[in-house]
Amino acid sequence: MTPNLKELRETLTVEFPSSPVSDQPGYSRQDWARLGRLGLLGTAVPADSGGSGLTAQATAELLTLAGEVCHDTGMLFAAAAHSFACALPLARFQSTGVHDRWLRAMCSGEAIAGCGMTEAHAGSDTSRLATTASPVTGGYLLNGTKSWVGNGPTADVYLVYATTDPEAGHLGTTAFLVERTDSGVRPGQAHDKTGLRSCPVSPVHLEDCLIPDERVVGPVGAGAAIFAYSMLWERSCLFAIYVGLQQRLLGLCVDHVRRRRQFGRAIGDFQAVADRVVAMKTRLESGRLLLERACLAIDEEADDAEGRAALAKLVISEGVVASALDAVNLFGGAGYLQGEPVEHILRDSVAATIFSGTSDIQRRLIARELGL
Repeated sequence: MTPNLKELRETLTVEFPSSPVSDQPGYSRQDWARLGRLGLLGTAVPADSGGSGLTAQATAELLTLAGEVCHDTGMLFAAAAHSFACALPLARFQSTGVHDRWLRAMCSGEAIAGCGMTEAHAGSDTSRLATTASPVTGGYLLNGTKSWVGNGPTADVYLVYATTDPEAGHLGTTAFLVERTDSGVRPGQAHDKTGLRSCPVSPVHLEDCLIPDERVVGPVGAGAAIFAYSMLWERSCLFAIYVGLQQRLLGLCVDHVRRRRQFGRAIGDFQAVADRVVAMKTRLESGRLLLERACLAIDEEADDAEGRAALAKLVISEGVVASALDAVNLFGGAGYLQGEPVEHILRDSVAATIFSGTSDIQRRLIARELGL
């Protein structure tokens, strides 16, 4: 571990000390500001735009550590979604002063951002967005509802994708920077989720919301490409959090099977128990290696970066769910009690196979890389 990562581990331990698991929804602005001071809200954003300017590999190392040390996975997820689905694409495709102003506020922790893509009838198929952006003098009128917006209830600004040309498929989607205070913006009530409860998620309704031309992000019609860029980073670096979470989970299980005694011996002495722990270690290291390869491909702008990111996302997400289920079995009844660490980790893990593209979508991307 580098000196910088050692320092970050110590700082995270002080700023976010281990505490009894809480299912209280949301996070405080104070905690969000702490994330900004630690550089966790703009890791890969260039330094001249207010970020840390880290490579994908360095970003993944940092978030792996955060996922292991910080027990609030929901808050880390909120920060990563803010960073990779909002700040990073804005940094890549920004073109106006208002973009730069919001970007710096996102990186510092002054502002919270949410991504508005998913709709009730447009989940995996993002080419069929019902939200429309109609051109008017000086800008666009946005109308529609985004059903699943991370940080939706708390965000100050949203990166919203809307249809500008319904006949153009993926080339008919455009990205817009929508401010919470814009007329016609109405965040809905937060969903009552099973896990990741400290990351608030809600619908966001848009009714005749006038967005000036200066807040179009990238070229008109480039929304699908912008979203794909954000997903490339999200499917790799965000899931570094889950690599760290698996590391923490493995440590909990190793300690438990060493201490827990049945039939006069530590349960870790039984082969069936040891096999479960070894499987957890195998999943952890497989995911870690695939993550490293994906991040290297992103940094090198390799042609197969999308496929590598899909592989990493698939293996890490399915691995953390399988390992969390194994952990519940290793802990027995104690692992099934609400509020216990392994039970909480299981609930925080289940959604990993759904967000940022389901496991089935990742398999489809991998198959496409293979020419199938």
